[in-house]
Parts: sequence; C-alpha cells; structure tokens
Amino acid sequence: MRWIDENGLRFFQFPALAAVAGVWHGIFTRYAVDAEQRRTSLNIGLKNGDPEQRVWENRRRMLTSGGGGAAAVFARQVHGADVAVWERQPVHDSDCVSGDIGYLGADALITAVPGSTLVIQTADCQSVLLIDPEKRVVANVHSGWRGSIQNVIGRTVAAMTERLGCRAEDLICGIGPSLGPCCAEFIHYRQEIPPALWSYRRAGDHFDFWQMSIDQLTGAGVQRKQISVSAMCTRCNPRLFFSYRAEGARAGRFAALIRLQG
Repeated sequence: MRWIDENGLRFFQFPALAAVAGVWHGIFTRYAVDAEQRRTSLNIGLKNGDPEQRVWENRRRMLTSGGGGAAAVFARQVHGADVAVWERQPVHDSDCVSGDIGYLGADALITAVPGSTLVIQTADCQSVLLIDPEKRVVANVHSGWRGSIQNVIGRTVAAMTERLGCRAEDLICGIGPSLGPCCAEFIHYRQEIPPALWSYRRAGDHFDFWQMSIDQLTGAGVQRKQISVSAMCTRCNPRLFFSYRAEGARAGRFAALIRLQG
C-alpha cells in the first residue's frame, strides 16, 4: 500500500490500481487535519454521530482529493448483493441530493462514464475496488458478511462482463481494510453462515473473509496476481479506521472511492 497525505487528509492507494492511467482511487482514514494541525473526524456517514453539515463538508473535502470535483455516486447500502450500473453524469434530478451527489440502490456500483466517482462507506465491511483498464470500466463493492455469503463480489464481476463487455482476466482488484480473521468472530455462525463456507473458519468462531473474497474473485475468473489485499483489520486499527465492532452504533464511516477520469 502507498500512504498519501494531501490537504489535511490521509488515505492509501494500491500501487497496482494506482498504476492504471485515467483512474484515481483512495481509501480514506477516519481523520483529517485542520488548518491549525489539529486532528478532526473525517466521518462521511450521515446519521452516524456527526452533525449533517459537518458530514457534507467531510464529503466535499474527500471528493476533491486527487483533483476531482464534488460530484459522486454513493451506494444505498443494505448489506445485500444487488449490483447497479451508473450510466450518466451526476445531475440535479430525483436521484440526487445536496448538489451533484447521486445514489443507487445497490451494494455494488459499476460505471464506464468518464468523470464519475463511485463511493462506498464502511466501518468493518470490505470495500472491493475493480478496474478494467482495457474497457475503461470501474467498480466499487460493499461486501459485508451478508454480502460475502451472497457472493456480491462474484456478481459484480459477472455484471461487468455481461453488461459492459469486460473480461474477468483483465480486472485489477484491491480489497480494502475490514474485519480480519483475528476479529471476525461469529458465535452463531451455524445459523448465519452456510455450511459450504465453514472452510473459512479459523481459530474459535472467527472467519477469514479476506480469503473468501480472494476466492470469489478468482472463482469469477480474476487472476490471483492481479488482486491486492490491504490485510488491515479495522477493529485492530481504531486510530485509522472506524469500526462498528469496536465502537457500536456511534461508529462513523470511512470511505473508499474510485474515479474514472474524464
């Protein structure tokens, strides 16, 4: 991973994804630095502990990183496996609020529209970024444990291939910070997780969802050498990332975004 400090924000990039021309991405931490060099919250989740005006300002700061504009598409995340394709520029219409912020009702977003930014919010769940450098298509996936057992990642790859003509073997992917096998404990896993996935059980009642995501990507045809994994546990790194497991309902949300440059 490559850590970057820019205009009071700290985020990281996957070198393999950052090397793709015409695509910009970043996975942001939970904090920013103000003009007096004081550390402040970079919560970008509405109704997650910070005043709405503060959250919109945080979003604006985040979205303008890397030379971008304030327009973006956010997923309306419901911990499911629906995949949506964004096919137009964000505009002031019924799908948008607060300027050029668009929403799609899905946990995975795909676009081939130049100038579009796709945003996923997390606080223990995985963000999975995908790039097809040949077709110039990008995707951003929110994969919580419920999405993982429904294979939202594999469904996203399938949608990229079936709807936009991508080839799975061309995709370059990055798996962001989330609960690691050290902290992804499921004491009721026999009721929550299908038996077919119990092979990912590790010590005690912990599960390795990082490996599950790798296997879902390769199972969909992605080359293992083109998958990067942050291997950073959100619960183990509370100074860097929000964690629902660690903080409960008061936890904010940090963001993973990917932008297809215009």
